[in-house]
Amino acid sequence: MLNRFPPLAVAAAAVLAGMVFAIVFMEQESDVAVISLIAAAALAAWLAGRAGVAEAVSRAALASPGALSALVAAAGLGVVAAFAEDHFPLLMLATVMLYATVALGLNVQFGYAGVVNFAGAAFFGIGAYTSAKLVGSGVPAILSLPLGGLFAALVGLALVVPVVRTRGHYAAVVTIAFAVLFKTFLEVNDAFGGPQGLPVAAMNVLGWDFGDAPTLFGADASFYLNYALAAFALLALAFTLVRRLERSWLGLALDAVRLDETGAACYGIGIRRNKIFAFVLGNAIIGVAGALYGCMQGYVAPTSFTFSDGLILVAIVLLGGMGSPWGMILAAAIVVVLPEKLQAIQEYRFLLFSAVVIAILLFRPSGLLPRRVRRYFPEGGR
Repeated sequence: MLNRFPPLAVAAAAVLAGMVFAIVFMEQESDVAVISLIAAAALAAWLAGRAGVAEAVSRAALASPGALSALVAAAGLGVVAAFAEDHFPLLMLATVMLYATVALGLNVQFGYAGVVNFAGAAFFGIGAYTSAKLVGSGVPAILSLPLGGLFAALVGLALVVPVVRTRGHYAAVVTIAFAVLFKTFLEVNDAFGGPQGLPVAAMNVLGWDFGDAPTLFGADASFYLNYALAAFALLALAFTLVRRLERSWLGLALDAVRLDETGAACYGIGIRRNKIFAFVLGNAIIGVAGALYGCMQGYVAPTSFTFSDGLILVAIVLLGGMGSPWGMILAAAIVVVLPEKLQAIQEYRFLLFSAVVIAILLFRPSGLLPRRVRRYFPEGGR
């Protein structure tokens, strides 16, 4: 039945429905209403799949990827605009977008090059502490974002030697050790505030103070709107970079390294060079997101960047689907928003994430939005 409609029109209707659902879901306060909406969404997704909506959206993504991305971006801005005056929903939305940006960085490492990194929260913290120290020293806040990414990349470059010289669970142990050492280093180092952490001044870009509430159409909006828009811009840039990397010949080389190192080496592909590139680039993306996160939170402490937080980031990558940029955004929204809406499970969120990861590995190992088989020669020669 849906074959009579253009795929892009079906995709636009699906995106609009998703935007409306997100707004309604964010407005709910009771656990009963939240659970009811989740059940309704699951049923609607199943019915849409049976009706061919998923296939139509997939065809639209292949035929008009730019148009579909623009539709999703517009829907995201619509959700942000719906809560322009509310502090907590905007804080959650900005956090979702920053976590999705971090997941995109991990996706370059996990999903493209097959480089294991359980220290995502540590590199996120490097970016946050960089903004705290630089902004506190008088450096313009806008410069703290790229510098946060730079410092995270440099630290990753120092760590990359043992990572690329090991494989599988041995590489995982290296990153786990770094995550634990990073938290301990912060706690015993007074220059970084010790266990108490450091305050971070609000961002100020060309006289635009992010700590001041903007005025929209004569009404005062939440000051978190500034950070939500900045997080949206950062997510859009990271998403575009990751998608272009995926479609490039460099992305093809990363895929070859992940799938078969021996075969890739036989064809002259530099295994270590590509792994180093993926590890450093992924950490740079994570560091930039961390710098903005530090400014938004106004305070950074070692307890915000623990190994457990790194496991949550890994859960986002597995839940969304390794190698799937769209899956990172959906999974970040689920992992960040759901525990906040279901306060009854707040204390058991780590248990919930563990159960979700196990269920995904057992019943849907490719994730909620699995990555399609790579198209080496896209239609139209693009």
